[in-house]
Amino acid sequence: MPLGSEGFTIIDLPDVPPDILASYDDCPVDEYMGNGTRFKRFSQYRLSPQGDDGWSFARLPHRDYTTFKKFNPVGGGMRRVYEPIKVDFTPFIEVGIRELGLDRSEDWQINVHQNRTRADSDKPGPLTPEGVHHDGHEFVMIAILNKANVAGATTRLWKPGADEPFWSGTLEPGQAVLLDDRGLAHDVTDVLSADGGPGHRDIVIVAFSRWSEKWYGDEHDAAALTEQ
Repeated sequence: MPLGSEGFTIIDLPDVPPDILASYDDCPVDEYMGNGTRFKRFSQYRLSPQGDDGWSFARLPHRDYTTFKKFNPVGGGMRRVYEPIKVDFTPFIEVGIRELGLDRSEDWQINVHQNRTRADSDKPGPLTPEGVHHDGHEFVMIAILNKANVAGATTRLWKPGADEPFWSGTLEPGQAVLLDDRGLAHDVTDVLSADGGPGHRDIVIVAFSRWSEKWYGDEHDAAALTEQ
């Protein structure tokens, strides 16, 4: 396991360009999760080994997002329609790839979720309404790019069957957590307003699956939509 015995690591990210920060300002509201506090874009890519240690990123034709109810009882088992991502997150993803040490004997598929969560004095922003969960992939990267006037948002990591998390911490802009998604469950506490006024937290989530187990295409969608 590339992440070591604990199954996770915290990494530092490159500086965030202004165009990426600005791209969060017009993310459409997520109609499926967050009760009006989440704003989202979504895209999918195929990663292929290139050269001695590089990777190529091929954006896949845009599709609705589907996941299984066993991983997300709130948003699973349905087609979720999102606009595609407009900016280039690959410099951040490449940092995660290097730390994960992805197996270069095959291609990988990634789901990339660009999320803003807002909060104000009387409306917190739920980050994981599905509760403590696995996402269903081999690895997950959660990268924090910006926070403005927010409190809360504590990341918690759980070992199988545990009654309490074995690690918790609040990630700051410029940090990301990499997870062994099959070995650990995770959740994040709600985003809260720091002073009673509006605030927001901007992140990008990258979910890594081997191409042979890809979360993309008609076969995957059919399995997610017909899961019993």
